[in-house]
Amino acid sequence: MRAVVLQEFDTPLVLSEIEKPEAGPGQVLVKVKASGVNPLDAKIQAGKAAHAKRTLPAVLGLDLAGLVEEVGRGVDDFAPGDEVFGMTGGVGDVQGSLAEYAAVDARLLARKPAALTLREAAALPLVVITAWEGLVDRAQVHAGQKVLIHGGAGGIGHVAVQIARARGAEVFATGSPASLAVIDGLGATPIDYTTTTMEEYVAKHTGGEGFDVVFDTVGGSVLDASFAAVRTYTGHVVSALGWGTHSIAPLSFRGATYSGVFTLLPLLTGRGREHHGEIMREAAALADAGALTPLLDPRHFTLADVAAAHAAVESGAAQGKIVIDVDD
Repeated sequence: MRAVVLQEFDTPLVLSEIEKPEAGPGQVLVKVKASGVNPLDAKIQAGKAAHAKRTLPAVLGLDLAGLVEEVGRGVDDFAPGDEVFGMTGGVGDVQGSLAEYAAVDARLLARKPAALTLREAAALPLVVITAWEGLVDRAQVHAGQKVLIHGGAGGIGHVAVQIARARGAEVFATGSPASLAVIDGLGATPIDYTTTTMEEYVAKHTGGEGFDVVFDTVGGSVLDASFAAVRTYTGHVVSALGWGTHSIAPLSFRGATYSGVFTLLPLLTGRGREHHGEIMREAAALADAGALTPLLDPRHFTLADVAAAHAAVESGAAQGKIVIDVDD
């Protein structure tokens, strides 16, 4: 089969012919139709993602959507011809989705929502799992709460806005001036972080009390600001990028709580993979109910264009998620 292979870190990816995998026990062989591109892919290629523990040579790509070609022993939930999606590899020693076929742990998969195309479905897995683990598993967002999403038009952020709204919360989201219309279109109250201070938007939207939940998708100083923007006693801060050194004094002085999200753990450790499949099924249900739609960049890339797709993501100019058409 054709696959895009990384032989050494910080070298170009190479379109190659490699052996087609087979579905082992508990696995599904998927004919990959589309592969979502994430910033992590470019970081792995550059050798700047030690936390992904990628072994080389490697086929990258975390997100896929495609068709089940065969099922391995012990798999009863899927059959040949099923359209599926999931975050299925690309880190550790697990083959990624930049290949014509992938042998996938069936626990990581769900059936593609009928309301979405395969391209749209491939855009969701990493970002929807990250948002779900933060907002639902950690913060337990529910109706009546005020939720602040930092980076509300970004890959994780635009999905987090939709999940929080689907759970009945009143949602606010920060963004640059160019992204405010997108945030508003998603149903959140947009906050221009370039012209409004944290103190100002906390005062305006919460009467100075703070937000019930703050979800940080940016990291760095934005996480520091989150600690000061959360409600006293009952507030909860969640971050997908809490990897730096931070003072938790503002959080402690509010008696509030914090959780980190590390979405790669089930792929790296093998533990918790069933829950990723559960999240994908929940996401499919939301999509079919009209409550979850990914924002896609209109450009089309193929396996031969992966370098250009990575460059488009790294430029920060993508108008939504970049998706590679594997079956071109």
